[in-house]
Amino acid sequence: MDRKVILKTTRIALICAMSIIINCRLEAQKIVNAVAVNWDKTITISKTTPTLQLVENPMVRPGSSIHAATFKALKDLGADYVRYVPWFPYPKMAVAELEPPGKDKTSWNFNYLDSTMQVFMKATEGHSVVINFSTTPAWMWKTDSVVKYPADPYKTCWNYNQGTQLRDTTMKEVSNYFARLLSWYVKGGFTDELGKFHKSGHYYKIPYWEVLNEPDLEHNISPKLYTEMYDAIVTEMKKVSPETKFIGLSLANVRNPEYFEFFLNPNNHKKGISVEGISYHHYSSPSLEKQPLEFYQYTFFEKADAFLEKVRYIENIRKRLAPNAFTTINEIGVILRSPEVSGPIADNYWNLAGAMYAHIFLELTKIGIEAAGESQLVGYPTQFPDVSMMNWENGKPNARYWVLKLLKDNFGPGDILVSTDIKTTDVGAQGFKTKDGRKILLINKKNAEIEIQLPADAKEASINYVDIMTKENPPSQVPLSSKIVKLKPFSVAVIKLKN
Repeated sequence: MDRKVILKTTRIALICAMSIIINCRLEAQKIVNAVAVNWDKTITISKTTPTLQLVENPMVRPGSSIHAATFKALKDLGADYVRYVPWFPYPKMAVAELEPPGKDKTSWNFNYLDSTMQVFMKATEGHSVVINFSTTPAWMWKTDSVVKYPADPYKTCWNYNQGTQLRDTTMKEVSNYFARLLSWYVKGGFTDELGKFHKSGHYYKIPYWEVLNEPDLEHNISPKLYTEMYDAIVTEMKKVSPETKFIGLSLANVRNPEYFEFFLNPNNHKKGISVEGISYHHYSSPSLEKQPLEFYQYTFFEKADAFLEKVRYIENIRKRLAPNAFTTINEIGVILRSPEVSGPIADNYWNLAGAMYAHIFLELTKIGIEAAGESQLVGYPTQFPDVSMMNWENGKPNARYWVLKLLKDNFGPGDILVSTDIKTTDVGAQGFKTKDGRKILLINKKNAEIEIQLPADAKEASINYVDIMTKENPPSQVPLSSKIVKLKPFSVAVIKLKN
């Protein structure tokens, strides 16, 4: 046979073989990415509310260029368990009594505290809130010298939280401080240390109050000291507002199980004090400095999954020691760098961070956590910009916010999660029976377009999604003309089936 003919025949055979291999791989890929849902097999009933936290800072205050847009976004979200935290980098915005009381005067001042609190309560009207005035006055702690703070209320003071032991070991100072603070907001005012009444005119309903924030970092409080402080503070605050439920711990790290073992053990609390709820936090972060976005998709989800394993472990402790207490994980996000470092952030990053939150929300729903709070509504350069859910330059919500709204508008407590299977770890999939019909949540964890085959009963379905194309716009919604769905990188999508 002619050599050219042999080469041509061989080439054709190779091309045919490669075509068969590619087609087989494509068919295998279609099989791998097929979603199977058994609508008759319940795996759990959701108790989980998707929500967020708002941290007090200068860009949130009245007069800020994005103030109105921020609180419109908060109101439009309409979430429950919204957490509000005035905290230590801005002492004048977070602490009501910056100086110790003297013989003839006190320093109580709510001007800065009220300015945002009032707007927050108005924007969340009709929904439950978790209030956490997390910062104790520095003068209540034993320190080497007087802790100074800026005269400018909008200038940061990262070293305000000093001291590891309270100066008053009876804890009357700190417990009375928080009781008066609560009274200001729920009883119309309070009487100070010198017997003078301070009138506020506030009569808010505060269903949840969280005691301190990240005590394992702020003041490095031990499990024993924290439990003693919690008991003292809650005892006094319950006298002011018996109907308010209190949340404890609020830990930054969950590496040390001693906090949970000690705090949740009823034998370690004063008589009459029970643990009503606990909270803790998670932030994924790059494993290496200047790690490119391509690596984030692995790092962030790997760290999220490692955290979720800890959640399961902590839940076992809670069920054993305090089965009636609820759990809220009220800071979920990504931190790329220190709060004061600025620089460009890739557009796709916001979608990746949103997809990671959606993944954690879904897994927390399976575990039975009561609230999954995304952090935080407003960040900006000098104030954790990579954690923001708002564009601090134009006041538009970014993809992280829109993912939260997509989840909140479609899922919540009472939903029935049904048996769902997908043969890939690149996409999260879960079928829900909700109050307004059957839905499938899809989460693309990769920076690549992935094709998904929906179940046979997904005829005349619609898809509502946030992806790299929707950018700072609300979720897009379109009818589906095929059972094949192409998820763009880091897409979070809700398929609504016709009932």
